[in-house]
Amino acid sequence: MTPAATLIAHEPFWLTLVKVVAVFGFLMLMTLFTIVAERKVVGRMQQRIGPLYVGWHGSLQSLADGIKLMLKEDIIPALADRPVFILAPIVSAVPAFLAWSVIPLGGTVSIAGHHTPLQLADLDVGVLWALACSGLGVYGIVLAGWASGSTYPLLGGLRSAAQMISYEISMGLSMVAVFLFSGTLTSSGVVAQQGHPLWYAVTLLPSFLIYAVAAVGETNRAPFDLPEAESELVGGFHTEYSSIKFAFFFLAEYINMVTVCAVATTLFLGGPKPWPLLSLIPGADNPWLGIVWFLSKVLLGLFVFIWLRGTLPRLRYDQFMHLGWKVLVPASLVWIVAVSLIRARSNGTISTPVMAGLLAALVVAVALVVGLRGRRTPAPDLAGHGRPIPLDRIPAAPPPVQPQRLPVPAPDDSRSRL
Repeated sequence: MTPAATLIAHEPFWLTLVKVVAVFGFLMLMTLFTIVAERKVVGRMQQRIGPLYVGWHGSLQSLADGIKLMLKEDIIPALADRPVFILAPIVSAVPAFLAWSVIPLGGTVSIAGHHTPLQLADLDVGVLWALACSGLGVYGIVLAGWASGSTYPLLGGLRSAAQMISYEISMGLSMVAVFLFSGTLTSSGVVAQQGHPLWYAVTLLPSFLIYAVAAVGETNRAPFDLPEAESELVGGFHTEYSSIKFAFFFLAEYINMVTVCAVATTLFLGGPKPWPLLSLIPGADNPWLGIVWFLSKVLLGLFVFIWLRGTLPRLRYDQFMHLGWKVLVPASLVWIVAVSLIRARSNGTISTPVMAGLLAALVVAVALVVGLRGRRTPAPDLAGHGRPIPLDRIPAAPPPVQPQRLPVPAPDDSRSRL
């Protein structure tokens, strides 16, 4: 049991309840802030003003939208599976809250004479708990698509299932290198191992990049928002939802964004530790200031989410699957093998020549695979050089075949006389 887990186990119940309420309120405020920030930032990128009238500079626009959704009529389709239809938004939103139970927001502080870490729980498999909670939210989307009794939501749910399988694997594999380097699965242990001398975002840069791409696909955000592609599926899995049920899906999406940014901060950006240059300032490592450093890193990740939505178009479904299965998963496996060899050499398990030989063999194998894929016979280019076929080169269509009538035999006059 870690020191943080020991302190949490001996804290009074009221203190745990206070921390639960604080985390819940923090997530609700972050949702309201992220919605307004997204509309303002995307509006700025597209040379628009964005929300302006509700509150100071439109700061209360998301709150007004939430009140409006709660006052709307709640409609359930006649062909819907009513119990599952009602349960799906809850299944989508609740795991997003549960993932925050293992996220360290700061160091150990004193509250009313009790020493406690700014964390709800410090499980031995805390990082896997956060990964599992982020994956469970997709089941709500699948259930919503199936229970709606309509075609477009069903297609959105099926897309979400395929998306979950594809990018959950990549996200999990990106964490393996972190476990190998830190030697622990606890979130507080991973944070404690960073900063000696660099964060894992630098020393494990491929894992960080793979996690970043997989996190965008896991949260159904642009350019990977295929389960709710309005140009193809009207609204996708939530087409038949309205009122507070639709608000639950809206809430789950933005809390999942905050969650994956918090997990990335914990695994790769030092958690509540101060930024590298700011760590030189006396008092920058104060446990209460850890909340400020943690929140600043989460906000940076949320800005990247918004930036991607305002700049990149939506991918085709085949491109999306190709990126997940043929790029991210192989790259993750190769990187895990390389990190394992490096860790084995640092622990003295294998010698330097053996490690160099194995790494060289790995590089040659990857080069051979890439080379064989590049030598595949391309499809014939009828137009030449990849350009569209000119109209004058398109062969004329053959004239339509005119139907021919069969000759009608002349009437037999002899039988007519009879």
